[in-house]
Amino acid sequence: MNTDMIEGKWKELTGSVKAQWGKLTDDEIAEANGNREKLEGMIQQKYGKTKDEAKHEVNRFFDKL
Repeated sequence: MNTDMIEGKWKELTGSVKAQWGKLTDDEIAEANGNREKLEGMIQQKYGKTKDEAKHEVNRFFDKL
């Protein structure tokens, strides 16, 4: 799924994002607003992941959609 599609369907995807990364608050998910880099940064911070680990997780998540 490309970036434009993700941003366009973000409201529909928020439940799946919350299920995948439960430590993220609803406000944080809304703030990411489909922006992969913001989401990756939030995952890094909340889960103590490296930049590459977070990027890989996000890519894997969106590839499943």
